[in-house]
Amino acid sequence: MKTTVPQKAMDVHDIQKIIAPIRKMGKTLVTTNGCFDLLHCGHISYLRDAAMQGDLLVVGVNSDESVSRLKGPSRPIQKEQDRVVLIGALKVVDYAFIFFEDDPCAFLEILRPDIHVKGGDYRPERLPETEVVQKHGGRVVVVSFAHGYSTSSLIDRVRSK
Repeated sequence: MKTTVPQKAMDVHDIQKIIAPIRKMGKTLVTTNGCFDLLHCGHISYLRDAAMQGDLLVVGVNSDESVSRLKGPSRPIQKEQDRVVLIGALKVVDYAFIFFEDDPCAFLEILRPDIHVKGGDYRPERLPETEVVQKHGGRVVVVSFAHGYSTSSLIDRVRSK
């Protein structure tokens, strides 16, 4: 069976064009990003909290190559197209796309969000994207971290059985 990418999963430049008229109406653009290798409750909670920060939620999903660089050669477990389809299928997500860099700075320069969301395990002053977001008048918001949920620990549990 061939996986088709829903309209919600697209290129960042296409998303920029689609959301431009919506933003002109004063709507708040929220962005976030992640590997989302094995979707779990922590991800769902995080994305729901991110969506509550504004009117539109756009999610950047790390490419397979960037996940390998960030997490090691045994990752990702799922292919980028599958991960972006899963994220894009969530009701709280307006648009999802794949990005190829190790950090979101390049796509943040394009989208210029009002709010960029990170999980509670991060500190905004230590993130490379904070400067980009603030340069364009936005802010970085850290939402609560769902303790006990981690893709790495989930993978470890499955492998140990």
